Amino acid sequence: MDLAEFLRETQAEVKTQMVDGSPFAEIVFSEIVMSHMADIGMTFEPVVCHFQGRVGNANLRLSGYAISDDQDQLDLFVSLYDAVDAPTPIPDSDTKHAAEQCLRFLSLCAEGRMAQRLDPSSDVRSLAQTLQAIYDQLEQVRVFVLTDKVAKAKSFQTREIGGKAVRLEVMDIERLHRHWSEGKPRDELVVDFSEVSGSPLPCVFVPGESDDYDYALTAIPGEALRLLYEKFGARLLEANVRSFLSVKGSKGVNAGIQNTLRTAPGRFMAYNNGIVIVADELRFGQAQDSATGIAWMKGLQIVNGGQTTASLYFTKRRFPDTDLSQVRVAAKIIVMRTQDNVKEEALVADISRFANSQNAVRQSDLSANKPFHVEVERLSLTVFCPDGVSRWFYERAAGSYSTMLAREGSTPAKLRALKDQIPPSRRITKTDLAKYMNAWGERPDFVSLGAQKNFDKFMDSLVASDGTEVRLPTKEDYKAMIAKAKIFRDTQKLVRPMFQAFQANVTAYVVAVLANRLGKHIDLDRVWTRQGISTQLAAQIAAWAREVNDMLHRTAGGRMISEWAKKPECRDAVLGATYSAPAEGIPEVR
Repeated sequence: MDLAEFLRETQAEVKTQMVDGSPFAEIVFSEIVMSHMADIGMTFEPVVCHFQGRVGNANLRLSGYAISDDQDQLDLFVSLYDAVDAPTPIPDSDTKHAAEQCLRFLSLCAEGRMAQRLDPSSDVRSLAQTLQAIYDQLEQVRVFVLTDKVAKAKSFQTREIGGKAVRLEVMDIERLHRHWSEGKPRDELVVDFSEVSGSPLPCVFVPGESDDYDYALTAIPGEALRLLYEKFGARLLEANVRSFLSVKGSKGVNAGIQNTLRTAPGRFMAYNNGIVIVADELRFGQAQDSATGIAWMKGLQIVNGGQTTASLYFTKRRFPDTDLSQVRVAAKIIVMRTQDNVKEEALVADISRFANSQNAVRQSDLSANKPFHVEVERLSLTVFCPDGVSRWFYERAAGSYSTMLAREGSTPAKLRALKDQIPPSRRITKTDLAKYMNAWGERPDFVSLGAQKNFDKFMDSLVASDGTEVRLPTKEDYKAMIAKAKIFRDTQKLVRPMFQAFQANVTAYVVAVLANRLGKHIDLDRVWTRQGISTQLAAQIAAWAREVNDMLHRTAGGRMISEWAKKPECRDAVLGATYSAPAEGIPEVR
């Protein structure tokens, strides 16, 4: 799928997630892009939080945020959405201006001057208070400009806000397309090792036997790798399937890396698996021992070892006395030789995927072959919608929907027919299904934990006390699942334009309230047959959504809703509250 087609698909997805006539397309676009970034590990669990205002002479904008579990990493998002139907350039001045508006918001929060300017009932006020409280402990801060146009510059010069280095990135439709198609973009990153490490790197170079690549082995000084991350940041890791995870706590890969750096830096190379790099070009020079070494590298990307690289940087920042002079990191370097861009990007994607295959990437990926998911996929392939033509697609393996379109849509006519039969709006991922089922199962607190943690909870629910899996879903179970999916998605459409922020939490909780109050009486077969909900049920959901939103705020006690919603106490308070009686005449209520 080329860029133009990908853009049309994205705009179509925006439209399918909107209520007819809704003016909130930018919010939908922001949510789509942020969710994708979370899926590929570029950010944490994102929260839509739309704000546009003015303080003094300064215009402020915000579209969403993501905070790491340990509250030491922060991403802010600001959208520039224009609903273009063909790839269209956007001036760098526009994206930079949007980043500046978001930076001003961040600066005021850090200084403690934002929250006091906001109405106490504003959803953004609690975010401003949280940012003020955690700002001093933040170790990574990024601002992303999201746009459906094509930007020339994908990043801007790092800025300093309140003593923190803030990276400015642009996620435009072109960059999004590259990520979506698995061939991750490799920016023109040029590294002169005579500058960053004092001399060329000693290496073993093996010319390739094919036209695809050459091969080199080396050891990179830890300080040089830290300097590269400091200079290039996340751009260095864009071909990596994982983002950097926090090193706080006593468990996990990064905590182990940090411990080695602090206590046994000279043994780091012995203990660590090293990194894998792809590059477009190498130049050689004379190393200190007069042997040939790597002097210069262009198009550098770390495809495996992002955790190691980022840990070097963050450990040194957190513990300045860490001695990186003794640290060496083993590196395998793949030098691309193919001149075919499509073939090259496919090879880079494969290298990234296989280089990372020895470790778990996501629990949802590891669970793809569980009997439950295999059976849901089988049902999705055999159970047609009531029209007898269209059906839903269960994406048991990540990317399988796109693979199906590419494999079976071999001609434009076949592709159009395939998309008519199985449109993108009827694609359900494993984490989607877990969200719908847990919300209907009255566990909105699980849903609010985020996609992967909620998925873990859902998988736990599929295992009986004796360790065996519960029975496999039947055809009727599958239809009920799709009905619950439609209720959730239609609720999401209704809720999105109603509130400034925390729409995802309100959606999960109002679906849980619906299931709690009317679940036993809802005719799910009717929802399946009509592939949607009635206007009467939609009106009831909207009415309860306002009451649920009020209840979330009333019980939060000043806490940010997105955090309060994760607590079992919040679930108990919201589900145990009193709501208005359901309206008469809802067709789905038996």
